[in-house]
Amino acid sequence: MPDPLEVDEGVPAAVEEHLAAVLRQRAADAADADPDFASDIADRVAAFALGGGRRLRAEFLWWAMRGSGGGARETPAALGVAAALELIQTCALIHDDVMDGSPLRRGRPAVHVQLDALYGTGERALPCGTFGGAAAVLAGDLALAWADDAFAESVAGLPSAPRAAGVWRAMRTEMVAGQYLDLRGQVTGDGSAEGAARTAVLKTALYSMGHPLALGATLAGAPEGTVRALREAGRSAGLAFQLHDDVRGAFGDPAATGKPVGEDIREGKATYLLAVAGERCAELGDRAGLGLLERITGGARTTEEDVDRALDLLVACGARDRVARRVEELCARGAETVARAGLARGAADRIGELFGAACGLEPGRATAPPEPPAPPAPAVPPTLPVLIGEAR
Repeated sequence: MPDPLEVDEGVPAAVEEHLAAVLRQRAADAADADPDFASDIADRVAAFALGGGRRLRAEFLWWAMRGSGGGARETPAALGVAAALELIQTCALIHDDVMDGSPLRRGRPAVHVQLDALYGTGERALPCGTFGGAAAVLAGDLALAWADDAFAESVAGLPSAPRAAGVWRAMRTEMVAGQYLDLRGQVTGDGSAEGAARTAVLKTALYSMGHPLALGATLAGAPEGTVRALREAGRSAGLAFQLHDDVRGAFGDPAATGKPVGEDIREGKATYLLAVAGERCAELGDRAGLGLLERITGGARTTEEDVDRALDLLVACGARDRVARRVEELCARGAETVARAGLARGAADRIGELFGAACGLEPGRATAPPEPPAPPAPAVPPTLPVLIGEAR
């Protein structure tokens, strides 16, 4: 049985080791089913899951569990559920790349591109895309099935299993809802900040931070007030994480992001960053800027010149700076909420540090107050519309 003190020293490595063991068994099961399926799909899913990522979801789960009093008894379940979260992430990214038509992920060809290259089918259209796209949907489905299996096996027999299963169910439903809203926004042209924030909360914030924190605390048997507080902290910091990712995707280094610069603009995604730019252009009376933004998010073909003009506009109208400030505010609010959740101080500090790192903030910019009050979270958490409004 892993020593929790040793895991404390290297959570990503411990989760990686557990995930690799899970995937070895799953790959063997796939090979028993069919060798071509195993080599084309199952092995590719396993390689994707082990081939990158910061294991942030796993860290949030772990430190919430430790901060809620969890130890040696909860460690195997925590590592198993953390591995399941990595497989959920694998499913989400593979499907996301298919839906967006993204050629790259983590600096390498996306799974659907790999599969088309394998059989030379990139130009052979099917009702749901190419062969690679259709096969990648199955790859994502397999990752999801493996995630559910890993979760169920990890919590079996635990007193906290029913509560943890409720968090798991909510997370999966909200993740799919967020992905759908992301797609829907591209065809409806909804460029509102409220719509973009709602999508970000469901697609990223809760699934990346809120629910992993809630799962960790639940596995340790934390009171419901603590679980609610952590979910709300993750909702705030997770929204900041997505807003930061929007900015990084527009202006960051492709070598660091693993994606082309300005990809969301090329795809016409109605991101929060573009929505804020629309608000600023309206305030400034910039009709040319509004016209450019409406064309980008309205389904028209976006040229490289449009992308360059949009990036210049995001800076000139102040949208990039405004979103950066909101990232800091939301991230700090998340850390403050964690500090009041009743966790052990060391774990609360670690979660605050993870919030700041995920949001690209310098150390100390998203830390908890020195003396957190004793009471846990308020009984009634802020509603989604309230949070969206405060993210403006």
